[in-house]
Amino acid sequence: MARPSFEIGAVRVRPGRRQSLSLPITRLVTGAEVDLPVRVVHGREDGPTVWIDAAIHGDEAVGVEVVRQVLADLDPRTLRGTLIAVPIVNVLGFMTGSRYLPDRRDLNRSFPGSARGSLAGRIAHLMMTEVVAKCSVGIDLHTGSDRRTNLPQIRTDLEDPETRRLAEAFAAPVMMHARLRDGSLRHAAREEGAKVLLYEAGEAWRMDSWAVDAGVRGVRRVLAALEMTEPVEEEPPTPSLESWRSGWVRARGTGMLHLEAELGQRVEKGERLGGLFDSFGKRVRLVHADRDGIVVGRTEAPLVSSGDAVVHLAEVTP
Repeated sequence: MARPSFEIGAVRVRPGRRQSLSLPITRLVTGAEVDLPVRVVHGREDGPTVWIDAAIHGDEAVGVEVVRQVLADLDPRTLRGTLIAVPIVNVLGFMTGSRYLPDRRDLNRSFPGSARGSLAGRIAHLMMTEVVAKCSVGIDLHTGSDRRTNLPQIRTDLEDPETRRLAEAFAAPVMMHARLRDGSLRHAAREEGAKVLLYEAGEAWRMDSWAVDAGVRGVRRVLAALEMTEPVEEEPPTPSLESWRSGWVRARGTGMLHLEAELGQRVEKGERLGGLFDSFGKRVRLVHADRDGIVVGRTEAPLVSSGDAVVHLAEVTP
């Protein structure tokens, strides 16, 4: 018996086909429509339904490229199950390079949303009803924010066995047990029963190739782990380091920051990570690690003030 067509919005996608569609969001003052771009790859054979999304924050470009490359390699004639790809969730923010929506709302604090709520709430509601509600697994792609860059990492619920299995399959350098944030897509999707991996890598509004490559490989491995595709032909990946606790080292003075700590570097408590200097080059303060761990994030800001977060250290199991 042939697999049924996949319904989304006003579209029906036949098995063994891929189709792009637009879900209406709002109308601009010019009269132009603003739509949520979606591509569905509907396999001929049965399997799970998975979504992958990017640019919930409009200044996060890495995930958009990850989605493009993943889609380029998928053949609906051999895919088992269905993939829903939403490369740009915050369309209005992405067009202007802004993390937020025009009303300054953070879309990733607006889920599950409401059909009659704010613009953010309506986009969140559309994403939940047309995408998340149809899926059992989701991969949410992000980058660092506020002039920060992140080591490729998965943030998820490591206490859930199946979610942990998928995080291990992704094989990012680090997988971190992360608490749920109210209003986030991950929180709302978990309430609906979906398993969600949140990928963090690179810097906002930059196309960091290393962050893209790690994301593409990771998504491909997850699809293979779900038996939607054949295993990726590559050398076995290095297992992820596991972290249950992390924190930011903060500046203890104001000055020009010269960081010596690099992403992925292992450090020991008390180790020098960099220094702060005044405009004449006089050293004001040193920056030291407050714990043993691995550098999973760092600021790229040249000037920091007392209390600013400068290096993100994750404690990892041996």
